[in-house]
Amino acid sequence: MVDWAIRDKVLSTADRTLIMGIVNVTPDSFSDGGRFLGPDRAIAHGLRLFEDGADLVDVGGESSRPGAAEVPAAEEIRRVIPVIAGLVAGGVPVSVDTSKPEVASAALAEGAVVVNDITAFGHPDMAPLVAAARCGAVLMHMQGNPQTMQDHPAYEDVVGEVRDYLLERAALIEQAGVERSFVCVDPGIGFGKTQRHNLQLLARLDELVSTGYPVLVGTSRKSFIGKILDQSDPAERDLATAATVAIAATRGAAVVRVHNVEMTRQAVLVADAIVRSIDVEERP
Repeated sequence: MVDWAIRDKVLSTADRTLIMGIVNVTPDSFSDGGRFLGPDRAIAHGLRLFEDGADLVDVGGESSRPGAAEVPAAEEIRRVIPVIAGLVAGGVPVSVDTSKPEVASAALAEGAVVVNDITAFGHPDMAPLVAAARCGAVLMHMQGNPQTMQDHPAYEDVVGEVRDYLLERAALIEQAGVERSFVCVDPGIGFGKTQRHNLQLLARLDELVSTGYPVLVGTSRKSFIGKILDQSDPAERDLATAATVAIAATRGAAVVRVHNVEMTRQAVLVADAIVRSIDVEERP
């Protein structure tokens, strides 16, 4: 198990898998678009996720669902900054879900402790910004972009290619000054992957864990679960999401990113207890 540094705090995964709750301040996210557009509602939801057991709350102002349109930085800032400020004031460790340095800078100024970037710090200004802030960094793999990623995703070996890409991106941002202890990697379930690719990444997650970086897994309510269940409503996929989370935890995931924190907490508590039982002295 590995630790993950986020500004002036270190999150340990020695005893349990960490949980990142999701707050989408967007009108068009695939699962909860439009539900938390107002700052007051979004802050209340984020506080509830924290009370339910989230270690971090991830706030995003731009949908990354397949086909989603880009949002100008100014609009993204308008959406997320009041929410981040309210959550930080409530004592919640906040991650900002953005690929724009302007948005990340504004979020960090309000007290965010992690920058979660689906482009793996594709913008050249992002790494120096995060290095200076000494905050957590999540690098995600995506083939293409949200507009094109599900057109024709193809790999010879999805796990090997995702692993190599994330190692390459991690090396690049470390060269730009981001310390290794702040880096977390995400295989990007559903981002430029077919059904089979997503399942293989989960089944072989230990190959990503073996890189030595904490691994974040985001399966929550995604379409590959809906295909397995023949379930069209993302909001009805929380139980099945909990199953994927438990599997990810047993394969070494450091962080799971979810909509339903309360259900996830139960799943990871059981999974973690099983995994860590070999290190616990048996009690009568």
